Amino acid sequence: MITGPAAVHPANLPHSFPQAAYRAAIKARCPRCGEAPLFRKWLKPVDTCSSCAQDWSLHSADDFPPYISIFVTGHVMAPLIILLVSDAGLSIMAALAILLPLAVAIMLAILQPAKGAVIAMQYWLGLSGFAKERPPGADDA
Repeated sequence: MITGPAAVHPANLPHSFPQAAYRAAIKARCPRCGEAPLFRKWLKPVDTCSSCAQDWSLHSADDFPPYISIFVTGHVMAPLIILLVSDAGLSIMAALAILLPLAVAIMLAILQPAKGAVIAMQYWLGLSGFAKERPPGADDA
């Protein structure tokens, strides 16, 4: 007998990694069933899904979501820094007054979706003790 999460109708399982990532990152929902919230606090995932009983305590997202957040923020901010300092002719202090709060806001806005996407990736690939579940006819990549 297999023990584990409650049975989810195969039609409700994600058919591809982008679908699982969309559920977790954009909607902040369980990547397995898409029904219950994935996070109980801003960056703290629930221990188990209240809808499908998937155990989310297995994840090991750790430091990867902040790396993603910093990477994306840096690539968004670099052109803005160049534009404001060289082309717009703002002083360094004026540019910092604009750019520092913007950089913090972008990093904080990306952090939870990045963590959701990393958890969805671990679930989809069957890493960190997750069962690799696929509905019939799903993408295996």
